[in-house]
Amino acid sequence: MIKGIGHLALTVQNMDKSLQFYCDILGFERAFEIRDDENNPWIEYIKVAPGQFIELFYGRQNKHPEKSHEIGFNHFCLEVDDINKVANHLKTKGLTLDVEPTKGKDNNYQCWIKDPDGNRIEFMQMEPASPHMNC
Repeated sequence: MIKGIGHLALTVQNMDKSLQFYCDILGFERAFEIRDDENNPWIEYIKVAPGQFIELFYGRQNKHPEKSHEIGFNHFCLEVDDINKVANHLKTKGLTLDVEPTKGKDNNYQCWIKDPDGNRIEFMQMEPASPHMNC
């Protein structure tokens, strides 16, 4: 059902400094970006290893304050084989999904819950057309 950790998401204060840190200093590869509905920069993906990413969200420098999050931990993602099977399993265990299975801007299917402490967890079914599978 769960294949592994797909990515860890962080909201960063300064994207340029963060990209320099993760790419130039730690040696990871800048993989791809996702833009929001207005075509503004939204997320930068850093490839750690095949199938493993760090997802960097623009923080307070975002031009849309309503889309800004606190700097630091945002969520983590678990890669799954079948998003609907996982969603149904979570529901049978008494959990309410924050987001029902839906296709994201990255062409992958996802659903969301919170753990008992309110930490956000994304479940993602990778699709062959997603940038994750093609970088």
